[in-house]
Amino acid sequence: MNTFVSALLVGLVSVFCMLDSRLLGRLNFEQPLVGATLVGVVLGDPMTGLAVGAAAELVSMGLVSVGAAVPADMVLGSIIAAAFACLTGASAETAMTIAVPVAVLGQLLGIVFRSVIAVLTHVADSAIEEGKFVKAQHMHIVVGTILYSLMYFIPTFFAILLGTDLVKGVVSLIPGWLTTGLNVSTKLLTAYGLALLLSLSLKKGMGAFLFIGFLLAAYLKLSVIAVSAIGVAAAVVLMDLKFGRHANGNGGGTAALAASEDYDPLEDDDE
Repeated sequence: MNTFVSALLVGLVSVFCMLDSRLLGRLNFEQPLVGATLVGVVLGDPMTGLAVGAAAELVSMGLVSVGAAVPADMVLGSIIAAAFACLTGASAETAMTIAVPVAVLGQLLGIVFRSVIAVLTHVADSAIEEGKFVKAQHMHIVVGTILYSLMYFIPTFFAILLGTDLVKGVVSLIPGWLTTGLNVSTKLLTAYGLALLLSLSLKKGMGAFLFIGFLLAAYLKLSVIAVSAIGVAAAVVLMDLKFGRHANGNGGGTAALAASEDYDPLEDDDE
């Protein structure tokens, strides 16, 4: 298998993994372990791909994407690293020295690309205002998918075709001020993402539960699993009090209210 065919196959694998979260509905193909293993399969060395994917998966487990924040792209890094390991016979440990800088480069590309692709949203909004719904649909589904595919295919294809030295050279050419600025912007996006998530929790009647969960985690040092279990137990108790037999003491609050002439189910939903 020549270098061009190998680069083409690996590029197609990267596009397929990327489409998992865009068109396929999160089937877990967009994971370093799966992506690297698929690279090993198409290049005829699945065990090497699996080994590189397992090492990259351990690294990616410490990367959390909150809101609009963009973490290091370990999927892209693991795919390129697995390809080089399969083509050169390098070990998984050696391949990881390639995966990390590629993942950082993928992070920077992701930040820039998301800023560019936001223009499609404004084009779609204008099309909706003009009644051109097919055009708006194409902006989101067709054009956006093509651009995302190119974002993964182009760097993957040329990285395999031209070699690891090119990738490391591109990473080293990125000026420090640009890297620092992008890192600061990702931290701001993280804060913005948390604010968006909190805005969903701070609704009427929900703020108290958020505050209780914070106290349990901050002062009692309970884990996320413990706080979640307490939340589930509290939800079961409260639902039983509102809708169960204990609501009015006579076999169902909603059923008892329904027997009343003044009962309005819409008002019950607002409570």
